[in-house]
Amino acid sequence: MATSKRNYDKEYESYQGTDAQKKNRAVRNSARRKLTREGRVAKGDGNDVDHKTPLSKGGANGEGNLRVVPKSKNRSFSRNPDSSVKRNTPKK
Repeated sequence: MATSKRNYDKEYESYQGTDAQKKNRAVRNSARRKLTREGRVAKGDGNDVDHKTPLSKGGANGEGNLRVVPKSKNRSFSRNPDSSVKRNTPKK
């Protein structure tokens, strides 16, 4: 059985994601902290902070674009291969 040598350097480079993914993760974390300070969400409460207009579609962290929804609702959108939201209506 022939095996190829594993490229650990390449795996490490892609492990944390692209720069855009890192930026969006920071924005999502910021939104969560903001609503936690306001008392609208808490760790382990089963809710997600949702962006009405997704970050991948140009949404921002403004108060008008944030809402608290159950995890099951927020994570049920159809996704593109790059994990961006395909359409902003939940699957049925």
